[in-house]
Amino acid sequence: MRRGSLAALSFAVSAGVVAALLTGTATAASDRDAAQANSRWLAAKLKPDGTLDDPNGGALPDHGLMLDVVFAMYAAGEGARAEPIMRFLDDQGHATDYFTWDGLVPGAGYDAVIVGGAVAKTLVAAQVSGRDPRNFDGHDMVAETHGAIMRQGPDKGRISDYSKNPDLAGSVTNNANMFGQALGVIGLAAAGENERLAIDKLLTQQCSEGYFRIFFSDVKTTETGDHVRPGGYKVATCDEGKATDQSAPDGDATGLSLSALLAARKAGATGLDAPIAKTVSWLTAHQSADGGWGGGVGTEAPNTNSTGLIVQALADAGGAEAAVDRGMRFLKSAQATAAADSGTRLANDVGAIAYSPAAYRAARTGGISGLDTWIRAGAQGSLGLAQTGFYALAKRAGPPPNPGTVIVTPPAAKPATGPAPKAGAAKPKRTGPRGTTVLRNPPVTAVPPAGTGTATPSARLGAYLANRLVGGDHVEVIEDGKTYVDHDATAEVVLALRALDEQPDTVARASKFLLTPEAVRAYAHGAPYEQGGASYAGPLAKLVLVAEFAKASDVAAQLRADLVALRGPDGRFTDTGSFADADETVERHAWALLATAADPGAAVELLLAAQCADGTFPKHLDTPECGSGDLGATAAAVTALAARPFTDAAPATKRPDGWSERRVSAFTAAVGTLGVRPTGEGMVTGEAGEPDVALSAAVAAARQVAGLDASRTARALGGLVQADGGFAKGSDGSTDFSTSLAAAQGVAGRSWLTAADSPLSPALRLPLSEVATADAAHAMSGSQTPAAAPPSWLTWGLAGLAGALLLAVITLVFLLRRFTNTKGVSS
Repeated sequence: MRRGSLAALSFAVSAGVVAALLTGTATAASDRDAAQANSRWLAAKLKPDGTLDDPNGGALPDHGLMLDVVFAMYAAGEGARAEPIMRFLDDQGHATDYFTWDGLVPGAGYDAVIVGGAVAKTLVAAQVSGRDPRNFDGHDMVAETHGAIMRQGPDKGRISDYSKNPDLAGSVTNNANMFGQALGVIGLAAAGENERLAIDKLLTQQCSEGYFRIFFSDVKTTETGDHVRPGGYKVATCDEGKATDQSAPDGDATGLSLSALLAARKAGATGLDAPIAKTVSWLTAHQSADGGWGGGVGTEAPNTNSTGLIVQALADAGGAEAAVDRGMRFLKSAQATAAADSGTRLANDVGAIAYSPAAYRAARTGGISGLDTWIRAGAQGSLGLAQTGFYALAKRAGPPPNPGTVIVTPPAAKPATGPAPKAGAAKPKRTGPRGTTVLRNPPVTAVPPAGTGTATPSARLGAYLANRLVGGDHVEVIEDGKTYVDHDATAEVVLALRALDEQPDTVARASKFLLTPEAVRAYAHGAPYEQGGASYAGPLAKLVLVAEFAKASDVAAQLRADLVALRGPDGRFTDTGSFADADETVERHAWALLATAADPGAAVELLLAAQCADGTFPKHLDTPECGSGDLGATAAAVTALAARPFTDAAPATKRPDGWSERRVSAFTAAVGTLGVRPTGEGMVTGEAGEPDVALSAAVAAARQVAGLDASRTARALGGLVQADGGFAKGSDGSTDFSTSLAAAQGVAGRSWLTAADSPLSPALRLPLSEVATADAAHAMSGSQTPAAAPPSWLTWGLAGLAGALLLAVITLVFLLRRFTNTKGVSS
C-alpha cells in the first residue's frame, strides 16, 4: 500500500535482483522466462522518456515505481530495457527530483532537503544498473547514504529525512521508514562500507516474534539523554510499540529487512544469524494456504506484490524451499501467459502480473483495470520469479578501485610476442601510435612434476605456461615502458592448464586473482578507463567458467547475471560502455553461449543462423549468407553447441532432449568439416599450407568434444614441444607464448570442457544412431581410429561420393534456411 503524505517524495522499495546472481543456498527453481515476460510487459508501459506517471496526479513522475521496474528488469536479465529510466534519472539529471525537494519547488534551495529513503534507493539503483554510484546525477550516492544516517540524537542510526541547510530544518518532518533503512543497509553493504549504526537500528525494529514493522514510532519515556526528544519521547523498538498498537506485522518490511540482514552478513557484519533465522521462521509460519503472503495494515490479504518480495528474500536465505515453491505457484497463478490467455482479454498483456490470482481471473474476461496496480504488482512479483538476492543485484557494480591499487590491462595492449587481445576486451582510445608491447617473463619457478627430462609433453607445457605468470597468478605485458596485467591471457592460461590437468596450485592462485573484485572490474567492466557503467560479454563469459571450475558459485552466478543482462531477445550479446566490442565474432558468441549453457535463450538459434552452406561457421556472426567459413570459428561453434551443464550421464548417441533436428544436423555437418586441410599426422594446415599449431589444437579439441579421437593431434603436437616446454613460432626456433597457450588443448588431446571439474560436459557423441547414414559417415570421416592406416584424405576428409552427396544436401538445406490498489514497497 502506498504510504506517506507526499506522493512526489515516495520511493518504492523493491526487491530488485539481477538474473542469476544467486547468493543463497539452492532453493526451489526460479522461472526466468516468466520474469522476462513481465519485463517485456513493463517496458511497454514506460513513456518514451522512461517515466511512469504518478497515479495520484502529482506533477513529478513516480520515481520510486520506476526504480522498482529497474530492479525487476535486471532481476530478469532484461536490464537493457531499463536504460530509458536510468538515462532520465542520471544522464538527464532528474534523480535529484526524487531524493531532494528541489523537484517540488525548483530553485528555492530545497535541494538541501534530503529524502533519506530515496537516497538509499537511488544508491541501489545506481549499483544495479552498472552506473557509477559515486557520480550519479552528479552526486556521490554512497556518501549521501552515509550522510542520511543520524549520528546522534533521538534518531541515531536511522536513515532519515533531513536538511543540510539549518535554516530549513524546521520544515522537515522525518518520515523515513523501514524500507529506506533496509535499502541503505543493502547499498552500503554492496559498496563494501557496512554501517553498524544503521544495521543495529534496523534490528531494533524487529519484534520478538521475528517480524518487522514498517514505521518508526515514538513512545513516552522517563529516560533521559540525547536519545529523548523534547517532551519526553523516544523512538520505540518494535516490542515497545506494541502497547500503543504501533507494531503491526508488515510482510513487505519483513521481507526487505531479511534481504538487508543477508546483505550485511555477506559483507562481513557479525551477530546476524539469530535475527535472520527468526525472520525466516516467522515468514514461513505466516504463509497463507494458497502460498502467498500479505503486506501490512490495509494490505494483509495475500498478494503478488508482497509475495514476490518475500520469495526472493527466502530464496536468498536458503532453507525454505517448500515455502518458496508454494510462493512461486501463487505468483504464476496470477500471471498472464500466451498459452492460457490467447483467447482472453489478456491476450495482448502476456507477462503481466495481477495483484492477486482473483484479479487475474477477473481480467481474463474484463481486461486490465487499474493499470498502476498491475505495474506495481509486476515490478515486485517478478522478483520472486527471478529469485536473485538484493546483495547480489547491488553487487553487480561496486565502487571503482582507488587509483593505483591494481595494475590493470590497458585493453588496447596487443603483445607483439603474446596473444592478441580477445574480442570483448575493453579498448580505450589511443591518441598516439602504438608502442612496442612485450610479455613480461618472470623468473622460472615451476617445473614439471617428473622433471624436464622425462616429463610428458603436457607436464612440460604446463610448467612453461605456469612460468609465464608473474607472482604465480597473472600475466603481465609491458607497453611504452608501463606494465599492465593481461587478464584475458591469464584466463586463457587457467583454462589451458585445466585442459592439461597440470599445475593445480597455479590454477588455484590465478583463478583467485581473476575473481577478485578489482580484477573483475578491470577485465569485465573496463575500470578505470570507462566513465560509467560498462560490461563486456567475452571477459564475463571466461570469468564465469573460471569461477565455476573453482567452485566459486556465488561469484559465477553474479558474473553470469551480468552476462545475461547483455543478451537481447534475439540471443545476441551486446557489450555496453565506451569501448564496447562491436566486432561480434562467432568465437566471442561461443564463449558467451558456453557460460550460459544452462539457459541459452535464443543464442543457439542465432549461432545456427550464421552457419555457412558447407557446414562451417564464419569468423563474424553477422556475415551474410556464406558458402564456406573459418575452421577456428567452426571449432568454437562446435564446442559451444555441444556443451551442457555438467552431468555424470554419458553423452547421448541420439538426439539429446531439447535439441531440435536442425541443431543436430548443423552440429553433425560442422564436425564433419573439421577435417579439411589435413597433413596426415593429425595436424591441420593454415591458409599458407603449413601446419598450424593453434588451428590444429582447436580443431582437435572440438572433435574430441564431439566424441571423436584426438590422440594423433596430441602425439603430433607433443613432438613439437621445445626444450623449455613451449612452442616455437617462425624460423628462429624461439618459443612463443601465444602459440604455446593455444596448443594446450591439442597437446592434452581434449578440450577443457571435458577436463576434471569442468562445469560443462558434452551432450552427445558421434556417430548418432538416429542420424542418417550419410550424416554419420560425414561426422566419422575424420575418425582417427581406423582399423588399418587409410589415406589421410579418408581419415580426415569427406569420404568420396558419400561426402560429395552430403555436401550437396547440406548446401541445399542451408540455402533454404532463416498491479488503484497501490500496494507496493513504496513509501
